[in-house]
Amino acid sequence: MAAFFGAIADDFTGATDLAGLLARSGVRVSLRIGVPDTPAEDPAGFEVIAMKIRTNPVADAQAQAVKGLNWLREAGAQQFYWKYCSTFDSTAQGNIGPVAEAMMAQLDVQQTIYCPAFPENGRSIFMGNLFVGQQPLAESPMKDHPLTPMRDSNLMRLLEPQVTGKVGQISRLVVAKGAVAIREELAQLKAQGVAHVIVDAVADEDLGQIATACWDLGLMTGGSALAMPLPDIYRAAGHMGDQAEQVTYKTPDGRGLILSGSCSVMTQTQVQTYAKGHASYQLDPRDLLQTGVQPALDWLTGQDGAPLIYATAAPDAVRAIQAELGTEKAGEIVEDAMAVIAVAARDKGFTRLVVAGGETSGAVTQALGVQRLDVGPEVAPGVPWCFAQSAGVSIALALKSGNFGDPQFFATALTTLENL
Repeated sequence: MAAFFGAIADDFTGATDLAGLLARSGVRVSLRIGVPDTPAEDPAGFEVIAMKIRTNPVADAQAQAVKGLNWLREAGAQQFYWKYCSTFDSTAQGNIGPVAEAMMAQLDVQQTIYCPAFPENGRSIFMGNLFVGQQPLAESPMKDHPLTPMRDSNLMRLLEPQVTGKVGQISRLVVAKGAVAIREELAQLKAQGVAHVIVDAVADEDLGQIATACWDLGLMTGGSALAMPLPDIYRAAGHMGDQAEQVTYKTPDGRGLILSGSCSVMTQTQVQTYAKGHASYQLDPRDLLQTGVQPALDWLTGQDGAPLIYATAAPDAVRAIQAELGTEKAGEIVEDAMAVIAVAARDKGFTRLVVAGGETSGAVTQALGVQRLDVGPEVAPGVPWCFAQSAGVSIALALKSGNFGDPQFFATALTTLENL
């Protein structure tokens, strides 16, 4: 079977988020870690490529995305999706807009939409402004993100400096009228030369109408939730067949381990909650620079149960470390340490890994040599357990975006896997 839908995600947790929501439909979803070096063998109806390009230089991010797009086209995909975070994580230069334009050029698409809304997780867009819960984006904890601090809530103002084409908007007032009204508004905007369209959404019903109106644009862009209605839309249009492909997976024998690099407010709460009842070890980039990762490995060797290793810290502490070491250097030190710990842990029998943070997830999956994952059940909206092989060892991975999940997420994740 050839793929029908192909997605590029700008980080690893975002890719699993998207794959998990698509898998709710029962359609087989294949999650690739990076662009495969060989043509697709046994492609799934839905193919998702996880990349680590959110904060890369613009030209590099574009080149990697186009490479992934070409692989998806060779796998048979006809509809394409550019997935980024539901909080529109980006800098003034990109990479959301530049990657979208590169993909549009490759596909000869003249217009696309942008809709990072995820109502189930408290992300909504109204009159072009993105809200996190009841807070405007720029007033939410995202304003202090260590790599992509979000200081403006208006998506049009955020997107305009990133693209060369004209930016426009479809408001909730139009979306509320349904798919036909959305298509008509898109056509009017296209006649005015608007290539990039921000679309409001405050409820799941809005996403259904937007997806119905836009599924055949050739390229859609947004968070994971906008893609959730697509399997049913594709089936209704006769593209997916009548039968869902069943994926089999088996919980691997072995122990659990939590690796947390995210510094989001929710992850801070999750770390504090889990550490109250479990062994925990905090990584400090300054200590790692001096002594390396061996002390953490020695500590892990002596632990029972499912321990926690974390670099999660409050914004003030993160800023102090970044001021001392440099933002990029501090992040690289932690990512490199988590990568080494993940491999050593696998070799010690830790085969059930919960990883918090997109950058950390990327470093861990790459170090483990994971190339393809089968997507299993969700622990929380947008966070599925995934199953893979690493150096001949069966492993399970739950890759969590920083803000996702409730305070008990880490324990819940391991219990969910145990009960499969």
